[in-house]
Amino acid sequence: MGKSNSLIEAQGIEKSYCVESNVSVSVLRGIDLMIKTGDNVAITGPSGSGKSTLLHILGCLDRPSKGTIRIEGADTSKMTEKRLAELRSEKIGFVFQTFNLIPSLTALENVELPTAFVSKKTTATAEKAMNLLKFVGLDDRSKYIPQKLSVGQRQRVAIARALVNDPEIILADEPTGNLDSKAADEVMAIFDSLNRKGVTLVIVTHNSHVAAHAQRLIEIKDGLIVGGGKL
Repeated sequence: MGKSNSLIEAQGIEKSYCVESNVSVSVLRGIDLMIKTGDNVAITGPSGSGKSTLLHILGCLDRPSKGTIRIEGADTSKMTEKRLAELRSEKIGFVFQTFNLIPSLTALENVELPTAFVSKKTTATAEKAMNLLKFVGLDDRSKYIPQKLSVGQRQRVAIARALVNDPEIILADEPTGNLDSKAADEVMAIFDSLNRKGVTLVIVTHNSHVAAHAQRLIEIKDGLIVGGGKL
C-alpha cells in the first residue's frame, strides 16, 4: 500500500471537564476526523459546541479524555509532554483570536520567539523573521511593539510568528474575530496563499465569509460532528 497522506487523525475523541466535585461536563462526545495534507478546513458551530476544544486537542495543546490523536501516524497518547512540545514546534503553527503577542517585544522579536525553543538565535533566523514580516506586509513595522500596531497588523504578526518554524499545519481559532472586514480579508488572503503553497489549514470560525474560503466545512453541535466529517 502507498503511504497515507493523512496528517491528523482523530478517533473516538471525548473530552470532559470537572466543574465541581463529582460533577463533570462533557464537551466532546465522540469525534472521528481525518485532516489530510494540503486540506483547507473550516470548523463551524454554535458557541459552546466544542470547536475550540477540538482544535486544541488536534494541535496537542490538550489531551482528550478518551480516544486517540495521531500525527502522521504517530499516536500522541504515547508521547511525553516534552515530545508533544517538540511536535508542536516542528509541525504546527497556532493563530489565536487574541494574538498572544509579547507586549514588550517588537514585531520582529515576536516573530523570532518560537525559534528560541528549537535552536539558537542566528542572523539567518532574524533574516527569516524579517522575510515573514514582508510576506504579511509588515516589514516596515518590524521595530514596532504591539501597542503601536493596529489589531489587524497584530494578527498578521501572529501569523508570521506561526510560520517561523515552517509548520506543516496552521491551526487558527477565530483568527478574524477581533478584526474589521478589511483586516479580515487581508488575513484570509494570507491564509489562502499559504494553502496554495501546501500548508494545511484548520480554522475555527463562526463567520460564514471566513468559512467560505475553506474546501471542507465541518459542523459541530453539542460535541458531535453533524456535517462534513466524512471525506
